Amino acid sequence: MGKKLLTLNIGASSVTLAEYDAGGKSLTLLKYGKATLAAPLDSGNVTTILAPALHEIMRTKGIKPGKVSISISGQMAFLRNAAIPFAGGQDKFETLVRYEIEQNIPFPIDEMVCDSHILGDTVTGDKSVIIVASKVDQIENLVAAVKSVGFDPDVIDVAPISLINLLQASPTYEGGCAVILDIGAKTTSLSIVEGEKIYNRAIPVAGNTITKEIAQALGCSIDDAENYKCQNAYVSMGGVTEDEDETLDRVSKVCRSVATRLHAEITRSINFYRSQQGGATPAKLYLTGGTALLPQLADFFQDSLQIEVAFLNPFDTVSVAATCQAPELEYDSVYLSATTGLAFRAAERASIAINLLPPSITLARKEAKRIPFVAIGSASLVAAAVFSYFSQTNELEALRSEEESLSAELSRLDSIENNNKKAIEKFEAEKGASLALAKRLFKRDAYLKRIETVRKAIEGDMWIAKWDEKAVTVKTEEPKVQPSRRGRSRARQQPVKQRTEVVTTVTLRGWRDQTQSLAEKESESTIADLLKKRLEKTGAFATNGVEIVGAPTIGRKSSLQQVELNLKFEEPKWK
Repeated sequence: MGKKLLTLNIGASSVTLAEYDAGGKSLTLLKYGKATLAAPLDSGNVTTILAPALHEIMRTKGIKPGKVSISISGQMAFLRNAAIPFAGGQDKFETLVRYEIEQNIPFPIDEMVCDSHILGDTVTGDKSVIIVASKVDQIENLVAAVKSVGFDPDVIDVAPISLINLLQASPTYEGGCAVILDIGAKTTSLSIVEGEKIYNRAIPVAGNTITKEIAQALGCSIDDAENYKCQNAYVSMGGVTEDEDETLDRVSKVCRSVATRLHAEITRSINFYRSQQGGATPAKLYLTGGTALLPQLADFFQDSLQIEVAFLNPFDTVSVAATCQAPELEYDSVYLSATTGLAFRAAERASIAINLLPPSITLARKEAKRIPFVAIGSASLVAAAVFSYFSQTNELEALRSEEESLSAELSRLDSIENNNKKAIEKFEAEKGASLALAKRLFKRDAYLKRIETVRKAIEGDMWIAKWDEKAVTVKTEEPKVQPSRRGRSRARQQPVKQRTEVVTTVTLRGWRDQTQSLAEKESESTIADLLKKRLEKTGAFATNGVEIVGAPTIGRKSSLQQVELNLKFEEPKWK
């Protein structure tokens, strides 16, 4: 039996407490329990609602309190993915991260507990960073409630990150672009994962939305609608066939209506991710969360999104102890997904490490670590005085021994110096090849930055239809005209210098009605003038480096607006 890990996932309507064994190469689920909360959590009722639910799980499942890792729902946190330059060392990088947090979070940073994790490098050489923040007071309330039943919070993560860690640890995940859809009671958390890119969004369409619309359609109470949904409801697949049960037929169509709204939000998120972050089209959708168990919901998404849909199964990644086997285990897998990802985080095997422990806990732990050292320091002073008395007689012998050790160390360092000289010679030999490769990569990055400059200027309102580059010869000195002695002008031919400029011809297109509306909104006469103004503001071009070639309307009924531009970018300087 290895180290035991306790994990607690706190959702909007339920909590799941699980115990894992971290011994060996994989994790093993030992015990778990879940409980429905008596009411939705808020700042005033956390202890009175959460503590009884935890007591019930501990009593019925035999789970003893100890250090626990907690994940909170995505609606309680702010998640942002940012590209931040790593310039000036670690301290300045952390300053830039803090500035990014201040710019993206709609609350004073002193009221927030924040953490970040570097995901990798972007194509432009910046660091791709996931930033997570939550309000200090709500975290403190959760911590107080958990501590009131005997647990000691060690890690506080957020459910979307826990699910991403589970997906990336799963042997069934083959990489590429994937969507995780955690459909809870109050909110649906959407995460798009693609290498170092992560996009998160909370969608306010979830299980409670279905319950409310069933109650309205049947004219019953919310509690009755929830019970009917859990026992009978399913998602209608459309078509002419109707259910023989009239009530069930109405409910299935209500479920399909809500699922259609959720499908629209998913599509909108994917389109935004592709246009704003340059992401790929997702190849697979992973479902989890209690509402994901609604019959035929997975089939509906697979049919409407036209991508493969599967459940995010924690048992692809962890094993289950024999004592934990139960008929409802497969059903409960959607509730255990977050706790399993959290267990990987607690075992330090996760790809993303986030911890939102509040200041009250981190400061208390620092003080607790100082107390033993203060006691040891006092005892050391007494011991030093005694030791000094007895050590004087042996001081000369110790100095001689130290001299011999220094001589041996000097010989060792001489040997290291010779090896270093050989390594330097090898480095110089390979430096030329490395420099040539670096210059090629520099040119590639410069080209990508040019494309990104144009993309940011059109802001998703238009798209790039054509991109051509050509070299143009430009005269830099014309023949000078000087007067002759007889008063007539004569041309004196001077050597004409020439240089080559790269002119990029870009063709942009967008829907005519949208571009006209955008130009009017920005107080510009045409969309071409607006784009010219935006591009010139970037400072990425030479003087008079943005030229409008034409702005015709094309397509059926002139529904498309086309803008053709000649661009002269400032040449990047190799450093």
